[in-house]
Amino acid sequence: MAGLTQALCTSFKVELLTGTHNFTASTGNTFKVALFKANASIVGTYGAATTNYSDMTGNSDENTGTGYSAGGNTLTNVTPTSSGTTAFTDFADTTWSSATITSRGAMIYNSSASNKAVCILDFGSDKTSTSGDFSIVMPTADSSNAIIRIS
Repeated sequence: MAGLTQALCTSFKVELLTGTHNFTASTGNTFKVALFKANASIVGTYGAATTNYSDMTGNSDENTGTGYSAGGNTLTNVTPTSSGTTAFTDFADTTWSSATITSRGAMIYNSSASNKAVCILDFGSDKTSTSGDFSIVMPTADSSNAIIRIS
């Protein structure tokens, strides 16, 4: 069944242990976020088993709306830190301006490391902008809410 399941990609977890990803704000890798099409148009299945941005493009499941460019937006990293026994990192919010887009979710991937997938985001339902801003608001960067947490 085609669709999205919100998850950290299993391959990403392994790649963390091999030093593939560097989230340091000023000197780390470049991370991007690409939008999926509307739910009814998604062909592939995405979740923990997703390994690369090419999974999305290979199925032609990336958004093609007005104001959206293939590959998505470059994210601004928030340097990893910890609180208690939880390490976490996050990104600044991102916006596609003057966009006409309908999307069900997104993929965060590391464009510095052969476009390796980090996580799949499921918006819960299709989200739409019409000649306006389409924004992804990242959660609070703390040990309970950050987009990437290891506890």
